[in-house]
Amino acid sequence: MLDLDQLRTFVAIAECGSFTRAAENVHKTQSAVSMQMRRLEERIGKPLFVRVGRQSKLTEHGERLLHYARRLVQLNDETLAAFDDMELAGLVRLGTPDDYADRFLPEILARFSRSNPKAEVSVVCAPTPNLADMISEGELDVAIITHVQKKGRRNAEIVRREPLLWVASARHAVENESPLPLALGRATCDWRKAAISALEDQLREYRLLYSSWNSTAVGAAVLAGLSISVLPESALRSGMRVLTEADGFPRLPECEIAIMRSWHKSSRVTDALVEHIVSSLDNLSVPQAAE
Repeated sequence: MLDLDQLRTFVAIAECGSFTRAAENVHKTQSAVSMQMRRLEERIGKPLFVRVGRQSKLTEHGERLLHYARRLVQLNDETLAAFDDMELAGLVRLGTPDDYADRFLPEILARFSRSNPKAEVSVVCAPTPNLADMISEGELDVAIITHVQKKGRRNAEIVRREPLLWVASARHAVENESPLPLALGRATCDWRKAAISALEDQLREYRLLYSSWNSTAVGAAVLAGLSISVLPESALRSGMRVLTEADGFPRLPECEIAIMRSWHKSSRVTDALVEHIVSSLDNLSVPQAAE
């Protein structure tokens, strides 16, 4: 039999990257955590960790076990919650980039509040890399993020896919300028990286005029006819025009929206909020851009 407490500690180490930080999150001493992992490795019969500098990395066997460990821990929590007749209450700490907050949160929070009037949601708006760090540190319970396969985002569940599109003002022809003026996110923004990579593959000259984490600021630069940008389909606004391959713009990768959950703790109220997020994103309508 596998020990669920050992598996919960194992998941914490995988998310935190060190035994010391994991010990703090599971409220155990570091020596107790080390003993748990030695016993787990003995039970599995395979090495689960390898030391890389000060961090503990998962071996190939550890990566395989992580998938099952998460499922077992979550099923345990769900089973206990199913027999708890108390009305949902408590605080959920939700993180989201500001552009997702503007588009998704009004419906999500309204539905959740109606269904769970005693629950409280605390919202933090920050870029995806920051949110991933906050989830890892246990500072958030759940986050809506832009998904890219990266270290530290292994527990992200993709819940929506939509096209990433080139957009310009419907009243201007700024896309004909050379070098091409751009309004994009900051240097670590995945959409920015995709746009620049696509233009460089075309050997097309560009200049970055506006750089901001704030989607409203980027959208304002586009609507004013000062630059073009890239946005997911659901972020199109009236007054914007989509630029396609027929206009000479390369196809971009899909935008994948995902949910990250903290494995430091689980609760029924967090599970309920996640269900509302998934349902809202499934039924999200796509606005029409100007012709």
